[in-house]
Amino acid sequence: MVITDTLIQSRFSHQQLAELACAGGAEVIQFRDKRLARSEFEAVAKRVGEVCRAHQVTLLVNDRVVAAYDAGADGVHLGRDDMSIADARAILGPDKIIGATAGSLDAALTAQDDGADYVGFGHIFATTSKVKGTPPVGLGALAAMCKQLKIPVIAIGGINADNVGEVMRAGAWGVAVIGAVCAADDPRAATTRMRGAMKLA
Repeated sequence: MVITDTLIQSRFSHQQLAELACAGGAEVIQFRDKRLARSEFEAVAKRVGEVCRAHQVTLLVNDRVVAAYDAGADGVHLGRDDMSIADARAILGPDKIIGATAGSLDAALTAQDDGADYVGFGHIFATTSKVKGTPPVGLGALAAMCKQLKIPVIAIGGINADNVGEVMRAGAWGVAVIGAVCAADDPRAATTRMRGAMKLA
């Protein structure tokens, strides 16, 4: 999963990052931008959605459930302070993907019980993409969570092509990356390299 970001870099728009990542082999794009006003966010979400559909790539929208619905996205990713999974499901319907952020095993189990399709867990390693007030959880905590959950665990935080193999061997179903792709000199090549490293894990 590649999370588009225009805060850590300004060379590419969300739409351009989605295009590059899709061309590089990304299977899921998550559109996230906490600064855009509602109307602009919805317009960008629709443009990113067009890119994803052209490449037959899954699109998730971060936080904004109604915008995800209006854009025809494949689902939504909910943070700790966002809409409840139940309310999101009521809006999106039974067939859309709903992911949830979980910072602990208890939170992950609760999300699973509430009907999340996957949980995002991290930060696994130190990251510069987002200011964190807690230390990295590490591979041991990731492995323990993967063993306890019945739904997929998506690892996030400081993951790149050099350490993604360790993450996958710890049991992660997949990874979500920001800086490793968006801040790379060539986001398309970075995505391809990441995919290759995952296959070798």
